Amino acid sequence: MIDQLNQVLRRCPVWVLYLVGAVYPAWLLYLGLTGGLGVDPVKALEHEMGERALQLLVLGLAVTPLRQRLGVNLMKFRRAIGVITFFYVVLHLLVWLVLDVQILGQIWADILKRPYITIGMAGFLVLLPLAITSNNWSVRKLGRLWRILHKAVYGAALLGGVHFVMLVKGFQIEPLIYLGVIVLLLILRLPARRSSPQRA
Repeated sequence: MIDQLNQVLRRCPVWVLYLVGAVYPAWLLYLGLTGGLGVDPVKALEHEMGERALQLLVLGLAVTPLRQRLGVNLMKFRRAIGVITFFYVVLHLLVWLVLDVQILGQIWADILKRPYITIGMAGFLVLLPLAITSNNWSVRKLGRLWRILHKAVYGAALLGGVHFVMLVKGFQIEPLIYLGVIVLLLILRLPARRSSPQRA
C-alpha cells in the first residue's frame, strides 16, 4: 500500500501543488465577492487563509516523520509546501491589513497591544528569511548554514499554533489540537537518546 502511494507521488509533478495552491485563494475570493463566505466575508477569508497556512505548516513538519516512520515519501514536495505556506501567510496578513483594519495607525497599535497579533507577526518575520532563501541559489551559497536557518520553521510553527489558540474566544478544542500536533511533530524530530554502555 505504501509502495503504491509512493509510486503515485513520484509520478505527480510538483507544479500541480503550486497550481492548486494558487487556485484555492482565487476560489475563496470569488466566493467572498458572490456572497459564498457568509455575512462577514473579510473575516471568513482571513480565517481561511490563516488556518490553511497553519495546516500546511503542520504538513511541512510531518514530511520527515512520515518518511522515517511510515515510509511515505513527500520529500519532493517539501519546498513547494513551504512556499505555498508563506504565500498563504502573506495573504492572511494582507486580508487583515488591507480589508479588515485598513488604518495604518490602528495596525501598529494592534501589533503592540494585542499579544496574539504580536505573536502572529513574529511568526511571519521568522518565515520571511526562509521564503527568501527557498531557492537553489541560496542552498548553494549558504551551504550548511541553509539547513540551520531553515530549522527556524519549528519556531514559526509553534508561534502559529499559539497565535491560533490565543485568537479564538473562549475554550475551543480545535486550536489546541493544532498546537498539540505541532508539539508532537517537534518531539518526533528529537534525536533518539543512545543508551550508554553499562560499566562492568
